[in-house]
Amino acid sequence: MSNIILLSVGIVGLPNVGKSTLFKALTKRAVDIQNYPFCTIEPNVGIVEVPDKRLDLLAKMSDSKKIVPTAIQFTDIAGLVKGASKGEGLGNQFLANIREADAIIQVVRAFEDSNIVHVEAKPRPADDIEVISLELILKDLDTLQKHAPKVEKNMKGGDKDAALEHALLLRLIPFLEEGKPAKDLEINDKEAEFLKALNLLSAKPVLYIINCSSDKTILNYPAKAKPALEIDIKLENELSELNAEEAEEMRTALPHPKNCLDELISACYTLLGLETFLTTGEDETRAWTIPTGCKAPQAAGKIHSDFEKGFIRADVVFWEDLLKAGSWAKVRETGILKTEGKEYVVKDGDVIEFKTN
Repeated sequence: MSNIILLSVGIVGLPNVGKSTLFKALTKRAVDIQNYPFCTIEPNVGIVEVPDKRLDLLAKMSDSKKIVPTAIQFTDIAGLVKGASKGEGLGNQFLANIREADAIIQVVRAFEDSNIVHVEAKPRPADDIEVISLELILKDLDTLQKHAPKVEKNMKGGDKDAALEHALLLRLIPFLEEGKPAKDLEINDKEAEFLKALNLLSAKPVLYIINCSSDKTILNYPAKAKPALEIDIKLENELSELNAEEAEEMRTALPHPKNCLDELISACYTLLGLETFLTTGEDETRAWTIPTGCKAPQAAGKIHSDFEKGFIRADVVFWEDLLKAGSWAKVRETGILKTEGKEYVVKDGDVIEFKTN
């Protein structure tokens, strides 16, 4: 079998901003983790399915015995305080957990409530965002200062890659010193390889969750905090206790509805640079996670490693066209089905049957 590697998203923020409540609301939507290997996980980690209406529709058409969604792993990371980069509070634990994440959700409190204490006495979204960003940058500077001597030594030894990496560091370190995150530095493909190997905290993609109240004024937050979703986390946690129909009915009745958890999960999937291809038949209808730009043999390898090695071709149809036709037999009769080779770039929503030897 292929190795199913779940990409992880770390939920971060100052103390008492709604991180754990968001995690609780998300993980009530956890998938059946028996579908995934090595699923003995820490209590602060949850595997959550990516909502996909296409699965139900295709499963109904194929009369599938089961549906297997794709999923993302969420980690509730300890609250951060100023000085975390120097070990203040739970800083070392916080930063180590972020390093293991593929992307970051930063929860930003954007409502006032005297019953909920804020670590800085009063919530100021712009300041809260700045605290997190600055601590990640400071830790990255510390990482680079320790790494630079090794690069310089290798460069003096005639290592061409070391010379290229050194040139990157000469641009990157001053960039960070200006308070700018590594993810915003313009780099070429080779520099991107170096940056990935460094695993810098401020290089990770970030989604801002503006924790607001449906019945309170939303505090101003910076326009540069993008991408961002406005979510009433307390309300979403309450709605997660209900079935889908009841929750949707209550949400649509709100005078000023906010973004919902399904939008958050889908946004994380996009943030991670992922898309989905589908397989469907009597046994199961399943979503498979691939990176954007993935070619057909590598997509086949997600199902089974031998499929990539023995790849011959891929029979491909877009999910809507398959549903309109009503069956695989019909798409073959009508000529909608395409036969693709090794260079085919799989598109989100492709339904595929792989032919291998």
